[in-house]
Amino acid sequence: MSYIYALSAAFLFALSVPLGKTLLNSLKPLELSALCYLGGGGGLLIYKLLSGRAERGAGEAPFEKKDLPYVAGFTVAGGVLAPAFLFTGLNLSSSSAASLLLNFELVFTALIAVLFFKEHGGWRFWLAAFLVTAGGMALSFEPATATPGLVFVALSSLMWALDNNLTARVSLKDPVNLGIIKGLAGGSVTLCLAFYSGGVLPALKPLVLALMLGFVGYGVSLVLLIRAMRELGASRAGAFFGIYPFIGAALSFLWLGESADARFAAAFVLMGLAAALLLGEKHGHAHDHTAIEHVHSHLHDCHHAHVHGPAAPDRAAHTHAHIHEPVRHTHEHMPDSHHRHEHN
Repeated sequence: MSYIYALSAAFLFALSVPLGKTLLNSLKPLELSALCYLGGGGGLLIYKLLSGRAERGAGEAPFEKKDLPYVAGFTVAGGVLAPAFLFTGLNLSSSSAASLLLNFELVFTALIAVLFFKEHGGWRFWLAAFLVTAGGMALSFEPATATPGLVFVALSSLMWALDNNLTARVSLKDPVNLGIIKGLAGGSVTLCLAFYSGGVLPALKPLVLALMLGFVGYGVSLVLLIRAMRELGASRAGAFFGIYPFIGAALSFLWLGESADARFAAAFVLMGLAAALLLGEKHGHAHDHTAIEHVHSHLHDCHHAHVHGPAAPDRAAHTHAHIHEPVRHTHEHMPDSHHRHEHN
């Protein structure tokens, strides 16, 4: 199910590239960025209120003080800087070229995860990183497409990679709440910057369209991606989510009528091979789990074998504080929230 979450998130986010390019005819980059995130956060807030999640709870773990640095970090990186860089880049380059260069997010996410957050790399990862880099260089160094805008697109990829890793640290919390905070906080800051730089209130039609695009491409997409991160970790969820530039490029050809040349096709193939390498990865070895107590939604499995009272559910997903006893075992695993350990 985690793979479906990640791929669905990729498709919904990919819609923001060609549709965002179209909306740039009526909106400035900062205005569009702000409206997309406000649409994402505001739409999720409306969903939470109308669905009754606010009253009955969502069966998810609450925020703690230790989560605040991660929440602040991914809000600034992914909610303010990344979309501002992306839409600035889109304003200076073609939508299809930007879509493929966004594959750098996959590599940046994995590099940060491996170097700073103890996720496993391996030969598949490093080869995939090389292929994506080669594809990005083949694309961006073409005189016809190597515009300054692609630098901003690459910077947006780096910011979203940092966002992915910080979000993965709190992926056990309620993803709807995370999306609300990120969307409303990031969107509000960006909206202030837009007005400060001379922006004006847009016409009703592009305003509504931008909010709707934000709800689908930034709000719902983020919730699905966070659900995937719980089981796959930042780097692997990022690998599955990394298909969105291909979808974005295809949508750009269909929606905007942009054309592909041989260099674009070569970059497409290289990046496709990289995604395939990461998607086919297997990883298993003997590893240790240290004792830990935390709160999150879970089912009972080999990592959650604790005993409940007679009234507590054992087979349904449920949330409560629980203790993981120290254990050493061997099985295939992803770098999820329970498998962030050192590798030789």
